[in-house]
Amino acid sequence: MARWRNDPISRRASLLAAVVLLAGAHAAAQDLASIEKRVTVRVLPNGLTVLLYERHEAPVFSFYTFVDAGSAQDPKGKSGLAHMFEHMAFKGTPQIGTTNYAAEKQVLDRIEQLYAQYIYERDKKVGRDSNKVAELEKAWKAAVDEAEKFVVRNEFARIVEENGGVGLNASTSADETVYFYSMPVNRLELWAYLESLRFLEPVMREFYKERDVVQEERRMRVDSQPISRLVEQFEGTAFLATVYGTPGIGWPDDLQTFSATDALRFFTDYYVPSNMVIALVGDLTPGQAMPIVEKYFGRLPTKPKPDTRATPAPPQTTIREVIAYEKAQPFYIEGYHRPDYLHPDDVVYDAITDILSNGRVSRMYRSLVMQKKIAAAAAGFTGMPGTKYPHLFAFYAVPTPGHTPQELQKAIHEEIERLKTQPVTEEELARFKTRAKADLLRSLNSNPGMAAQLATFQTRFGDWRELFRQLDRYDKITKADILRVAKATFTPANRTAGTLESTEAAGPLTMPASAPAPPEEQQ
Repeated sequence: MARWRNDPISRRASLLAAVVLLAGAHAAAQDLASIEKRVTVRVLPNGLTVLLYERHEAPVFSFYTFVDAGSAQDPKGKSGLAHMFEHMAFKGTPQIGTTNYAAEKQVLDRIEQLYAQYIYERDKKVGRDSNKVAELEKAWKAAVDEAEKFVVRNEFARIVEENGGVGLNASTSADETVYFYSMPVNRLELWAYLESLRFLEPVMREFYKERDVVQEERRMRVDSQPISRLVEQFEGTAFLATVYGTPGIGWPDDLQTFSATDALRFFTDYYVPSNMVIALVGDLTPGQAMPIVEKYFGRLPTKPKPDTRATPAPPQTTIREVIAYEKAQPFYIEGYHRPDYLHPDDVVYDAITDILSNGRVSRMYRSLVMQKKIAAAAAGFTGMPGTKYPHLFAFYAVPTPGHTPQELQKAIHEEIERLKTQPVTEEELARFKTRAKADLLRSLNSNPGMAAQLATFQTRFGDWRELFRQLDRYDKITKADILRVAKATFTPANRTAGTLESTEAAGPLTMPASAPAPPEEQQ
């Protein structure tokens, strides 16, 4: 998941950040009916959905742009492209980030022509001329260097921060790409201009230099991390036929092949108004904000919503297994296929996650870590690696010195069997329902949190109110539901396992990016 890193913010911006987080603290006590009165939803003529939540405690606002396209939409042979475009969205526009766009564009166009010729010659199976490949590579890299003289680095970020913006960031997951930050309310029109412009006229500026950055990110996060390499192979084995089998950061060869033209094509296909939702939360009114939003975001061209359907995985009927041998900390992970987030039992998997893994009173922590003392960390969790398509409910554990992944597997299976054969306690189920409500209310306390939730639920369900209806579904979960879902899901034939066997003494403990952090002490 990429994180945009910007320069140190000013004292003014720091103060704004504090105000943004504190704004609207009393909203947690509000119910759906009172929140409905503050929410306005408008679909622009081009298909863009905009939500506005009025919170007048402080003169600030936050936004969350949700693009319903993530690494699952990466084209075949171009893995990592969704993540790559996210990086490009911070590089500016024809008006921002350049000293002379007309001249720069000529060089950028020449870069693409030379690069296409270079890749064609480089990847020839028959008749490859090494000298010609070297000449084309040299010419392409010279053009890349030439384009650098027009670049004004980080100008987009500088404009945002100089106008009081804080929290400038974005992320790409398997299912979506999101953009967000907060600003003073008197900069609303500047925000609308900047945000709409980077989705109206993005420029693939410094593309190949940024691609090098992503390659280094992959080397640091995956290639040099034994557990991450195992998890990558584990997911590839579990998702043989589906979009979740490809790593979001991209395969190494793809990261050395796809082009700026490919990234722009991805943008054209998926960054369309009908595939985007923007939520605004703060000291705004519909009469003030909506005309500004429509003025700028209405410029985005109308296009049909992209088809994001994916090949369904055939039912798994045999145990699949990945074993890696490394000079590293041992590790064990296993996963079970489950339906997507729209399935009626989705909330039941949330309950199972909570009962198994939420805090030191959870079953996995209490059994493997506290009582048996065979694991330094252990958890079961849903949503791996995404939720939009059928995915995995996974279990993982890290052994303590002197213990093995096989011991962890046995202990995990004992907890699974207990879940399948013995009803959870009334206390466990009640604790989950209480925490689910508390977690939701906490997430709405800040402007950024509220914006994220509104945009996410509006995109995923077509109605932001599902955020609150989710609590009703949680309340209806029974002990019998948990038994039924556990029996149907956690079967040997539905299992994919991954084991990291240490060939030497374990080094420093590292955790996979896909797994949750170890549980914290209960409040």
